[in-house]
Amino acid sequence: MTDCKPCSTPVDTQRKLSEAEGTPVTDPTAYQSLAGALQYPTFTRPDITYAVQQICLHIHDPQEPHLTALKRILRYLRGTIDFGLLFYRRSFSTELVVYTDADWARCPDTRRSTFGYAVFLGGNLVSWSSKRQPVVSCSRAEAEYRAVANDMAEASWLRQLLAELHSPLSRSTLVYCDNVSAVYLSTNPVQHQRTKHVEIDLYFVRDRVAIGDVRVLHVPTTS
Repeated sequence: MTDCKPCSTPVDTQRKLSEAEGTPVTDPTAYQSLAGALQYPTFTRPDITYAVQQICLHIHDPQEPHLTALKRILRYLRGTIDFGLLFYRRSFSTELVVYTDADWARCPDTRRSTFGYAVFLGGNLVSWSSKRQPVVSCSRAEAEYRAVANDMAEASWLRQLLAELHSPLSRSTLVYCDNVSAVYLSTNPVQHQRTKHVEIDLYFVRDRVAIGDVRVLHVPTTS
């Protein structure tokens, strides 16, 4: 596909892949080989991590729409061949900043949410992840809050690691989330009926906020 038409995004944002969609591909081995090979570029191309994860979900029984999605990733890579991950940029800031988001109940097969985060230390990307939540969330606020709790665990581990390396952080970690309800829940001690089943995440996040290690702030989706 070296002469294919490039595209600007690695996935089609208007549709979600389903297990039973379409007809089986004629050569499953080729699909599996390509899907496996695409896992290597994710080390320096985190922008395709989610797309690769989605096609790998169907590697056991690939359908034609899954193959189309796989080829879209190749088209995207063809148009962004000069992109890469900058592992280090000189910075005098030691602030730890986390950006988090969740895609609520968008999996057509399980209705589980997908969440992801990116952690920056002084302007350098040091940790990132995108994966499906292990349980079904009953509301968007719950999905976003579970994502915040997961990100906070990663941030707490990084703060502890830096302290052990004799470089403790003097400022609170900033966690940016685009859901206002999740931001309010991080500091509001009032328990609501709809959030009782996520009490563990609620108290974990509030404890980290209360001791000053982390601050949860709102960031608009458009920014």
